[in-house]
Amino acid sequence: MRINEYTLKFVLLLILQVLIWNFCNFSQFLMLAFLPAMILFLPVRRSAVSCMIIAFVCGFAADFLVGAPLGLSSLALVCVAFCRRGIIYLTLGHEVFARAEDFSPARQGVSKTILSITLATALFLLIYISVDSAFTRPLWIDALKWALSLLLSTPLGYYCTHLLYTDNLRSSSKWR
Repeated sequence: MRINEYTLKFVLLLILQVLIWNFCNFSQFLMLAFLPAMILFLPVRRSAVSCMIIAFVCGFAADFLVGAPLGLSSLALVCVAFCRRGIIYLTLGHEVFARAEDFSPARQGVSKTILSITLATALFLLIYISVDSAFTRPLWIDALKWALSLLLSTPLGYYCTHLLYTDNLRSSSKWR
């Protein structure tokens, strides 16, 4: 039952990301993205290849539904999925994989979770913005867009991953 609930939440958050990209264009200097945090928080038991396939499908669906150039989000999300294991090792150590437990904000702590989400989102935005502009805009515009988007997307990504794992943590707690 948890897998179906997680999948439903994941799909609803993907639809929310598409709606934000479609209808909430605040500025040319801001892009709200929480898809990288969702890819980072896929269950640890998933292999790197399956995470990259999920990232590709999510990115392609988002690009198709938003009307963006097809493959732009997929490219950036697949890179995040490829670096996912390294980001988790860097921020949390190898214990998460040794215990094969889910990577959740409540178990790992707020500071480590925000650091890992920041790294994943920074990588996503760096690739997305640089490929989207094709280096035709001045660097300061892309750097400003990257910094503002990272500043606002990180707390949004934390909130979304907290939504993904809230009920799963309560139901699997061993301290009842």
